[in-house]
Amino acid sequence: MTLIALREITRENWREALQLTVHPDQQRFVADYAPIVLVGLAKAYVSQFGLTWLPYGIYAGHEMIGFLELALDPGSTDQYWMYHFFIDQRYQGKGYGKKALAAFIETVERNYPECRFINLTVHPENQPAQRLYIAAGFVRTRDEAFGEPLFRLHI
Repeated sequence: MTLIALREITRENWREALQLTVHPDQQRFVADYAPIVLVGLAKAYVSQFGLTWLPYGIYAGHEMIGFLELALDPGSTDQYWMYHFFIDQRYQGKGYGKKALAAFIETVERNYPECRFINLTVHPENQPAQRLYIAAGFVRTRDEAFGEPLFRLHI
């Protein structure tokens, strides 16, 4: 069984992260621009929405296989968001997404004990992602953000 781990994107691995891609028909589900990781790194640099942005590489062993980003308001209990979650197209369909999502939830719980909710939005047509989030315990709310349904996990 391959161990899945999250590691911060740093000066040592950011170039590797830029090589990650999704199938072209999935691009619109993850970010408006490519490379997706570049968008995530820019948000971390400019602190979009006044949040702290923490980009992570998803690793299977020593290989970076995906990316996601935690955006948070450190003083809150409910402003914790997951953005830009994807598994590189070369590694999709192997169960890594489910394991990476579990690692993300565990990371938030461990590092931010004040967190009571993790939020995310999903493109309305991205049914596989919606099923993944629901299976992990996220619940679709009646709200939308950025024109997408809002899902929330109670911690």
